[in-house]
Amino acid sequence: MINLYIQNGNKVYEPVVEGEITLTTQRFGSPGTLTFNVVKDNNIAFSEGNQVMLKVDNVNVFFGFVFIKKRDKEQIIKVTAYDQLRYLKNKDTYVYTNKTANQFVSLIAKDFDLNTGALENTGYRIPSRVEDNTSLFDMIQNALDLTLQNTGRMYVLYDDFGKLMLRSIANMRLNLLIDEETAENFDYTSSIDSDTYNRVKLIREDKETGKRDVYIVQDSDNINAWGVLQHFDTLKEGENGKAKANALLSIYNSKTRKLSIKNQLGDVRVRGGSMVVVKLNLGDVSLQNLMLVESCKHVFKNGEHFMDLDLRGGEFNA
Repeated sequence: MINLYIQNGNKVYEPVVEGEITLTTQRFGSPGTLTFNVVKDNNIAFSEGNQVMLKVDNVNVFFGFVFIKKRDKEQIIKVTAYDQLRYLKNKDTYVYTNKTANQFVSLIAKDFDLNTGALENTGYRIPSRVEDNTSLFDMIQNALDLTLQNTGRMYVLYDDFGKLMLRSIANMRLNLLIDEETAENFDYTSSIDSDTYNRVKLIREDKETGKRDVYIVQDSDNINAWGVLQHFDTLKEGENGKAKANALLSIYNSKTRKLSIKNQLGDVRVRGGSMVVVKLNLGDVSLQNLMLVESCKHVFKNGEHFMDLDLRGGEFNA
């Protein structure tokens, strides 16, 4: 059962929807996006900024706001609604010190009147950061990237029916299996051409002594197999060079594997940032492991629910 509601002031409408309803979420950098076509009649009246709610089998799936209305001569209104993350496209300037990523998210949410739910403690305190004329999305992602680089832990920011949530991907695992029976088709790519490094070199300039601290970690086996693929960066004040180098090597010292799934049987629990179990014979590897959902598109039409997924992961365990 699919129920779509639009609230305009004190009035709540359940419009007649033509065609499919699509809900798209990304792991980072984009708001949740709901699109649908409303059949205009004499009873319904709504405008930009009105609240939109989607429920599937009495489960709260989407809460957001009308941002775009597009009408044709048949009086069909194509609606695009975004969740609360849309407001993170705002730009501003922030200067902060000694804050965790979750504390920074909480600060932004307070400044921009955004509702928050559970924000997990990301642990790593960013020594200092200047964000000048930057989107809030990019500011938060920078904080999460710094956390990942220094701890090896990845976090996902998303909207859960009107509340900002920040969770470790370790806590976003779903008991969901994707295999040949549930997916209509797939497209698979493996590569060492992008975001793969088997050597990490970090340096820190000591302004007082004029000396340079150098931290190098590498995987000799993968260097023999692929040649030297080096990631180079400079350390900022307060960063632990050894810990960061090891964390970066653990993140990037593997092939990148990308998998697109088409027309998978739908499950409303799946969103960008979820972890799902994939069991597929991909030719060069038999995959049976967790993969990270980079993007998820749910399609609801004629009582059916399918989804397209873009997945990624490192080395797989057979």
